[in-house]
Order: sequence, then structure tokens, then C-alpha cells
Amino acid sequence: MARIPIRKESTPYIVFLAAIVLILYFLLPVLAIIPFILLLFVLFFFRDPDRIINYSKDTFLSPADGTIMDVSDIVEEAFIGGKAKKVTIFLSLFNVHVNRSPIDGKVTYAAYRPGKYLPAFKSHASELNERNSIGIENDVTKALVHQITGFVARRIVCWSKKGDVLKQGERFGLIKFGSCTELIVPDNVEIKVKKGDVVRGGITVIGVVK
Repeated sequence: MARIPIRKESTPYIVFLAAIVLILYFLLPVLAIIPFILLLFVLFFFRDPDRIINYSKDTFLSPADGTIMDVSDIVEEAFIGGKAKKVTIFLSLFNVHVNRSPIDGKVTYAAYRPGKYLPAFKSHASELNERNSIGIENDVTKALVHQITGFVARRIVCWSKKGDVLKQGERFGLIKFGSCTELIVPDNVEIKVKKGDVVRGGITVIGVVK
């Protein structure tokens, strides 16, 4: 049976908008146009295409579709344990919003922090907005991924928990309606992207272990 390339998390929105469309269609058809357009957008937003993953233990694949907003050197003590490199990816309303694991490995760290809903493209949004984090590690390296809400996004979905084993490129979560995803890797990783680059989750190589 073929997989429907739409996330089931869209169901409440689809049912609600479809009901509005039907009601307005019988009352005053012209008014049904707006909720119908919104219904089409929801179907488009929650799309979840299959991807062919080129597996490699030495590479980090992008955890999200979007545009590289920043690449910086930081110190991350909670999971990486020292010097690290952070790659920030901005997801517009038109990007696929499914998050994928950058590496093979076991989820050994998970944390959630409530917060604000500033626009995801703001530089300080990472430190103030609602955020969910998972840390994945294997016998070669480790990776920390932050799912961060934006001005429109108000709901982070994460299907993985501590103890789960993820394949590289495997889906682990979703952020609803415009957001930001951060990938934090050890300092010995050579970053292969720069600010302004467009990346695809599970496809684009973000970095390589030196």
C-alpha cells in the first residue's frame, strides 16, 4: 500500500477547514473560496515526501529543509561537552517542515524548554523561543538538534525519545508553520555550507568529520 505523503498531524486542520468549506458552499459559495485556499495550503504545508538517503558515518545531513541563516563557533556543554559548531536553518512557510536525523545513532539526550514566539529569523530567537532538543550519538560522533518555534509556529512535535535508535535521514519530528532548526556538532567537524545556502533535509551534507 502506497504511503500518503501528508503528515497525519494535518488531520484536525483539514477536517475543520473542509467543514467550513462545505457549510459556506451551501450558504454562499463565493465565501467558500478563502477556506478552500487555506485547505490547499495546509495540504501543501504538511507534505512529507520520501527521500533517498546516502548513508555515511562520517557525514552530517541537514535535519531540515530551509535556508542557512548562520554558521558559528560556540561552546555547548549540555550534550556536546565543549567547543562546537552551530548551523542555523530557517524554515519558511513554504518549506517541508519534517525534521530528519543528521546521523545514525541512539538518542541519549532530550530536553524541552518553554519560551516565547519571536520570529524565527531573529538572531536571539534560539535563546528565547520554545525549543525541543534531542542529542544523537554513535561510535564516531554526536549531533544535537534544536527544534525552535517561530512567530507563526506554536507547536513542536517530536516522535523520538531517549533510548530510540535513529537511522541517518529518518524522520523524528515536525514543527508546525514556520520555524527554525539548529544543528550543533563537535568542533572536529568541517562545515560544508555557508550563510544563504538552501538545504534539504536528509539530502544536503552539512558537515564532515575531519
